[in-house]
Amino acid sequence: MINESTLIFLKDLKENNHREWFAENRNRYDESRTNFVEFCDELLSDLKVLQPSLLNTSIKDCIFRINRDIRFSKDKSPYKNHFSAAFGPNGRNSGKIDFYFQMESDRAFIGGGIWQPSPQNLARFRQEIDYNPEVLKSIIYDKTFLEYFGEPHGEKLKTTPKNYPADHPDIELLKFKEIFYTKEFTAREILNKDFRAQVVKACTYLKPYLDYVNEVFE
Repeated sequence: MINESTLIFLKDLKENNHREWFAENRNRYDESRTNFVEFCDELLSDLKVLQPSLLNTSIKDCIFRINRDIRFSKDKSPYKNHFSAAFGPNGRNSGKIDFYFQMESDRAFIGGGIWQPSPQNLARFRQEIDYNPEVLKSIIYDKTFLEYFGEPHGEKLKTTPKNYPADHPDIELLKFKEIFYTKEFTAREILNKDFRAQVVKACTYLKPYLDYVNEVFE
């Protein structure tokens, strides 16, 4: 399980995000990262039962680096204020729509879906909604799914997308440029003994949507 000291480290890092402090607290970082990786390794084992495509995935390939790419950013803070991992076939660079897990000092979330898709993939997604909307709607408007995740998140056009009529019966879905879902957890929930089980539960609910999108994109 996640240790409270890991959350405290992330809180302190957020308040002291510079290289000198990080160097002085390197041991704390190593301990916190190890705690996070061990938790994610156990989570990956659970997800391999849920998603067979993860069977040959190693945890070392799922964990993101804490260093930020600051080359084109106005924010020159050298480190992320969170730990994160993506669980896809062969790890974070699977090219698939994966389960994404992020943990900060006061919250965590698990999520996945369409985020900043290529024009080609967005066109495929809209075409599928146009041709066969009931498959997607049966997933995201399922009572349990809707109660758990709520409405879809993502950037949306204010006008109708090109080549689709304004009176299309599913025009509101077609306006989305991305659709993703997240389930958030508080710091208290993170430290709870059943936290991993709750994350797996969220993944179980999310899986049909991710499977749907991956099939459309293939």
